[in-house]
Amino acid sequence: MKFIPVNEPLLQGNEKKYLMECIDTGWISSEGPFVAQLEKSFAERCGRKHGIAVCNGTAALETAVWALGIKQGDEVIMPSFTIFTCALAVLRYGAKPVFVDCDPETWNIDTKLIREKITSKTKAIMPVHIYGLPSDMNEVMKIAEENGLMIIEDAAEQIGQEYSGRPCGSFGEVSTFSFYPNKHITTGEGGMVVTDDDAIAEKCRSVRNLCFKPEKRFVHDELGYNFRMTNLQAAVGVAQLEKLDEFVIKKRHIGRLYNEYLKGLDKITLQPVSCSYAENIYWVFGIVLKKESGINAATAMKKLADRGIGTRPFFYPMHKQPVFLKDGTVMEESLPVSEMLSEMGFYLPSGLALSDEDIELSARKLREILL
Repeated sequence: MKFIPVNEPLLQGNEKKYLMECIDTGWISSEGPFVAQLEKSFAERCGRKHGIAVCNGTAALETAVWALGIKQGDEVIMPSFTIFTCALAVLRYGAKPVFVDCDPETWNIDTKLIREKITSKTKAIMPVHIYGLPSDMNEVMKIAEENGLMIIEDAAEQIGQEYSGRPCGSFGEVSTFSFYPNKHITTGEGGMVVTDDDAIAEKCRSVRNLCFKPEKRFVHDELGYNFRMTNLQAAVGVAQLEKLDEFVIKKRHIGRLYNEYLKGLDKITLQPVSCSYAENIYWVFGIVLKKESGINAATAMKKLADRGIGTRPFFYPMHKQPVFLKDGTVMEESLPVSEMLSEMGFYLPSGLALSDEDIELSARKLREILL
């Protein structure tokens, strides 16, 4: 039986050529020229002044939080429906993540609920663009400005996306990205911080490189990390970035076909094709089962796996994470939309290497288990 993986990257551009250039020249470490090339090109694509390449998306978040001076006792507001690393980056520096429920249509942070979470300890808001549509950044920016808060924009899932004609990754003090293999462009592992602020950029470059002092390399005034990206990774990233426009077209093609094949299936809810400020970029194609379907996401995923279709569950809510409840990071509360999405949501194969035939088969198998 053929198995369709939930994601398979597309590596059909200049990846091999640029990797061979690294090998032939001997530039394989973080000091190679492809790192600077990727930083410059990616920052320009985001409409930003500076790009700081790091070893993964988690490192990008931790670098951004450190550069903004978030410290013990501070609070950062973020969606509960997001990946664990968003909260982890804040906790690393002794600050507290404060979780907000998500909008039931876009699955992004519900901006109507942010203000009630602001306290005298709040220092920043971390909007996270989820799956296919960006957060409502105009409203987030308005709230931040009214309350003197910084913005850390997590745009990992929206590379190449726009919000009202403006690139995702161009909002707030800093924006972060991941180049994991399931992202629109990949370096295997890798990430990027982008900013317009010279001082923030310098801090990011320092912390990713162990806080070496430029004038006296092995003397350290602060504790940094080895978050450097290698020239080999960056070479793949440069090749991938050259194909980004094609990748965005392919992602939207995948979304369009799934929507056609699943039309009329009234036991599921899908993220909208578009909203007032963006067209869905379909980083992944998410499915939310309605209660009348008679099954939850875990059951549906098992049935699809038995039929050769790879899937992946939606995020588990941050306010329900056992480690946060155990250590007192959060207290028991109800954020019903995030909880519902976690129980009833999953996504179908969505990788760039997916064929039209694979899309049709995946949709057909989903119909089979629900009818």
